Parts: sequence; structure tokens; C-alpha cells
Amino acid sequence: MQDQTFRPRRSVLYVPASNEKALAKVGSLNCDAIIFDLEDAVAPAEKAAARERLKQVFGTFQKGGAEKVIRINGLTTEWGADDLAAARACRPDAILLPKVATPRDIHDADEVLDEEDADLRIWAMIETPRAMLNLGPIAELGRDRAARLSCFVVGTNDLAKETGIAVTNDRRFLAPHLAHIVMAARAGGLDVLDGPLNDFSNATVFEDQCRQAAQMGFDGKTLIHPSQIDAANKAFAPPPEALEEARAVVATFALPENAGKGVISFNGRMVERLHLSQAERLIARAATITERQS
Repeated sequence: MQDQTFRPRRSVLYVPASNEKALAKVGSLNCDAIIFDLEDAVAPAEKAAARERLKQVFGTFQKGGAEKVIRINGLTTEWGADDLAAARACRPDAILLPKVATPRDIHDADEVLDEEDADLRIWAMIETPRAMLNLGPIAELGRDRAARLSCFVVGTNDLAKETGIAVTNDRRFLAPHLAHIVMAARAGGLDVLDGPLNDFSNATVFEDQCRQAAQMGFDGKTLIHPSQIDAANKAFAPPPEALEEARAVVATFALPENAGKGVISFNGRMVERLHLSQAERLIARAATITERQS
């Protein structure tokens, strides 16, 4: 759950499992997480070879570094069972399930896993109208550690395709649905990642979308090109001015005259202990990001 086990997920890069050149570069990238994709990015005729290639690549990884996630095909497809078996053999940090529509989709994957997979988490793609209608029950699985669910990943492309919502650069029509996903994720104690921008060469729009997503409460953004990593890392990191104020709030509460107080005066406004908790969490997250970068 997000507040208990924070891991930076500011920049989460999709890498096709069939792309040898891209796979060879992942160790040098400064993203927080990598999604090795066996689903949309891999043609049907290439899926078996992509699975074997992933097993070889994962065998070369050292512990630590970017979080490693494998997106499989849905378990109801002809590739799903083989994908899940291959993903388990790779020992990633998480398995990303596409087109999750109901809690049953999470349970079906969890039932295949056993005690040897104790550290394996499940991430869920939210990308269909059914998923949107079932967000509450799906997110509630985040409160059940046995269900393994730890993160929502928004599939904005599929969501737009399935609903007919126009995707403009400012995402004015999509924004209410994105906010709904964030709210559900927080209710379930889950992290939540914004969908990608397909026009990866448009740095201005990408920065705007990152800023918008950060303000909406997203933890990070999924990316389709390494050139987007630095902008995402910056947008979803605690702003320096916010971090400076957080440290000041903590220091003010620590003053002897404020010992035991529930509310104090800070820079001309009233600040409660809930703001102290927020400040402490922000400082801790900034420290984790700094440690990750070093």
C-alpha cells in the first residue's frame, strides 16, 4: 500500500519484449520502473520468442535498480497462460494484467501464484468502460494483501478507443475519468500511473501532461520513449519549494513551545498535525528518490 511501502514510480517505461536493441539498453536508463511488454507491442507470431528472450534478459539483471514489471496478455487469450508462466520464471517485481474489468481478473491471476511468488505484486491496467464501472471493488483488493494488487496503470489509448472520448492535448474530456481512477486508487491504498503520450517528440505537451497528472495526484506516468524519462522524473518529484516548506513545518512542530499541540501558527496560517504527517511523508519520499538516483 502506498503510504507504507513507497517506491518511486515517476517514470515507467514500456519496452517491447521483442525488441532486442531496446532490451539491451534498459540497464543504462534512469527510469524508476520498466514494463517489459508481451502484449500490444509484440505481434502474435513473435510472442513465443519474446518470452524466451525475456527469460534470457532477466537472467542478466542484478538486484536493485529500476523496478521490473512484465505485462502479459490477458489470461483468457491463447497466450495468457504461457505469458504468466514465463513471467513467473523471470521473477520480476510485478506482473501487469491488461484490460482488468472486475476483481475476478485479479483473483484469477493470484490463484496461479504460490508461496514461491510471495514477493510478486500485481499491477492492473484500467482501460475499459467495465473497469471504470467496477473501480471501487477492484481497488478494494489493494486493502487485501493476499490479493497482491499494488498499482493501477491507466490505458488512455484503449479507454479513448472504447468510449469515443476525444483525446486532446489538454485532455479536458478525459480528465474527469482520470480523477476518478486516482480517487479509487487512493481508496484502495494503491499507486496509480497516468497513461502515455504517443507523440513522444512533443516535449511541451508531454511536460504539460506530466504537470497536470502530478497535480491530479498521480504517482507517475507511463512512457513510450527514453527521451521522456527526465521530464517525468522532474514533474513527479517533490518541488524544491514544497520540500523546503515541509522541512520548516516539521521544524516548527518540533519547537518546545509547540510540544503536544494539535494546531500551530505557521507563516500566517493555521497548520494541523495532518499537515505535519504530509510534510514528513514528503520529506521521506524525497529522500527515497535521492537514494534511488544515487
